Amino acid sequence: MTDDSLTVLPLAITMMAGPQFVSALILITTARAVPTSLAFVAGVATAATTGTALTTWLAGLLPPDPLVSDSDGSLYTLIQYVLVAILVGIAIWNWTHRETAEPPKWLGSLMSAGPGRGFRTGFLLIAFFPSDVVVMCVVGLNLARSGAGFSAAIPFLLTTTLIAALPLLAYLLFRRRAARVMPEIRDWTNDHGWLLNIVASLFFVVLILF
Repeated sequence: MTDDSLTVLPLAITMMAGPQFVSALILITTARAVPTSLAFVAGVATAATTGTALTTWLAGLLPPDPLVSDSDGSLYTLIQYVLVAILVGIAIWNWTHRETAEPPKWLGSLMSAGPGRGFRTGFLLIAFFPSDVVVMCVVGLNLARSGAGFSAAIPFLLTTTLIAALPLLAYLLFRRRAARVMPEIRDWTNDHGWLLNIVASLFFVVLILF
């Protein structure tokens, strides 16, 4: 991506914060935990790679001069502010609806999911969740602005995939403990999804502006 490689981990965490990680936790407690979770991780990787490639290509179609300009009036800066406004809006919406926030009904239905459902869930959550779309747009803009190739996004994509696979890896390495702890973590994140969304949105705002 850009010369600041330290942004890779925060960007990847933002990609998986909220229902994305909750879904991974739910799927690892299903009857077919391993194949379903593997399919979920594959869906996440496919969507992140496709989305980042698409946003990078679209960013490359923008006029080159504004992209490399450091002026406050550059097209790049304007797009940044638009993305910041979207993220702030997401944070405000989650805060104002925190008292009535309930987990999406489809999360509960994941308890009976198989590999096919697991893949679709991973793909759709990354491809269409607003904060993830914003992250992929910023990655694409950064790549276009710096003139880096798509290969520069590989660390970001690998880190995103690794975070998606953490519940599965924990299950495989510490099966008994994971089987006991995972449901507790799942329930907490399920009940506090609004808080995770706010933290992820505001954290990403800081990354964009600074």
